[in-house]
Amino acid sequence: MAGNESGGESTLTVLVALAANAAIGVLKLVAGLMTGSAAMLAEAAHSAADTATEGLLLTALRRSEREADRRHPFGYGKERFFWALIAAVSIFVSGGVFAIYEGVRTLAGEEGEQTLAWLAYAVLGASFVLEGISWAQAVRQVRSEARAHEQTVRQFLRATDDPTVKTVFFEDSAALVGLLLAFAGVGLHQLTGSAVWDGVASLLIGLLLTGVAYVLGRANKGLLIGRQADPRLVYAVRDRLAARPEVEKVVDLLTMQLGTDRVLVCARLDFDDALGAADLERACVTIDADLREEFADLDEIFLEPVPRSDPVVRERVLRRYGPDVGSVGPSIPS
Repeated sequence: MAGNESGGESTLTVLVALAANAAIGVLKLVAGLMTGSAAMLAEAAHSAADTATEGLLLTALRRSEREADRRHPFGYGKERFFWALIAAVSIFVSGGVFAIYEGVRTLAGEEGEQTLAWLAYAVLGASFVLEGISWAQAVRQVRSEARAHEQTVRQFLRATDDPTVKTVFFEDSAALVGLLLAFAGVGLHQLTGSAVWDGVASLLIGLLLTGVAYVLGRANKGLLIGRQADPRLVYAVRDRLAARPEVEKVVDLLTMQLGTDRVLVCARLDFDDALGAADLERACVTIDADLREEFADLDEIFLEPVPRSDPVVRERVLRRYGPDVGSVGPSIPS
């Protein structure tokens, strides 16, 4: 899938989620203040966190598309990972912490009388519809991109280098579960007259948001540190290099995600010893062009001629991948 198409679909997904969460947040806040429900106030904080998250994701989409320059020769693609990480922190701080606080305050405080329960039900129902619209858009994009990458939805969510669609999908899924928890808290409070259920619902919403923030934060941390490209791409590039008539051995192959749909490749190759200096230069230019034509995600390609018998290079490769050269692919010469 082309990067521009992915970016446009991601922007639409984020804008739909932003509009839905902003409207939902206002409704929940009004209902929470009027009913005195801790679960409703926790859900208002949840929507506020989601709205802030979408704003951060829009920033990520805009800033990550800037062209490379002198100060950032590899471009700004990793800004998308950075702002997505900040969005995960926002979900925890703005939503999770407040919801847990409201739950503890309700459980530790005096029994409060619930009023206007019908208003809470109406707002929760409307919120579920609006949140469902946003969730459906995220699901459509996730399924579409999973098919394009020939993966299941679960595989795509684990491996994707686009944190925006992943963040919206997880937060909208959490929002729907949170609404059900709030509905249960309000309903049980009304049935039993005990605010304990309201407090428990608020606590569960807070724990749910904390879990989502942790999952998203961990994924974005890996991308920021410098995760290797999709193993299928790594193996495909390795096989193309190994099939070149000028290349006798792929000694080492390094990849890193520079951004969404942007990959850096560094290949250490043992070229045919019969090649002269001019032949070697032409071979590197040709290999670079052919790889870019076949693999649209390759953004920067570095080819380094090395002898396969070099002990220093061999030691580095074995230290990085282990004796069986696990999940990346160049075959280590014996």
